Amino acid sequence: MTSISVVIPALNEAPTVAAVVAAVLADSPDEVIVIDADSTDSTAENARRAGATVFNWREILPAVPTQPGKGESLWRGVEAATGDIVVFVDADLTSMRPGMIRTLVEPFSNPGIHMVRADYVRTFGDKPTGGGRVTELTAKPLLRLLFPDLAHIRQPLGGEYAIRRSTARGLPFVAGYGVEAGLLIDVATTHGVDSIAQVDLGQRCHHHQPLSALGDMADVVAATILQRSGQDVQILQRDPLDSLAC
Repeated sequence: MTSISVVIPALNEAPTVAAVVAAVLADSPDEVIVIDADSTDSTAENARRAGATVFNWREILPAVPTQPGKGESLWRGVEAATGDIVVFVDADLTSMRPGMIRTLVEPFSNPGIHMVRADYVRTFGDKPTGGGRVTELTAKPLLRLLFPDLAHIRQPLGGEYAIRRSTARGLPFVAGYGVEAGLLIDVATTHGVDSIAQVDLGQRCHHHQPLSALGDMADVVAATILQRSGQDVQILQRDPLDSLAC
């Protein structure tokens, strides 16, 4: 029987993480792991109280110093997980509901599927659409130009997706916000575009960052896509886990 691990990267998400954990637990995965990246608020306590197993990211592969960024938490989360399938979920979601995890893992009944991406409508403030500014203005244009076979992926930077753990352990992880774009391209390159499925999760709501923060995110996403296309662009990146002696 296929086992499911849910990994939730978190940094100062005390107001939302417990509700995310509760919604995930309603789908009865084999384990729910929160990777706390040195939060200074009650993120870890709230997640643990809600029923998650909580690791500070320094506890996983302790001999390897941490690098800044979301991708670092995901990379270490894959190592901490034990399930056949790893599902990633952002800790700041306010639209997480029971059933999402089950929907994300259903396509893995096909052994040719290695990644499942969530498709959804991005809200913006009180408007039903308009979110995903880095996705629409940076990721999608570059993917259309450099990786046209991936142009049909509607949420290439979304934080809700699932991947076979064996697949994830064999791929490099960009340490920062380019992790989703990097994994998407690497799975397609390694296993073929048809190994990536999409499922409809309805609507996604989370906190919106200011343009100053989005500019930094866009830089990393653009650099990741350009590097994967063969350009000499430097980004912080972790080697595949299955190459480590751990």
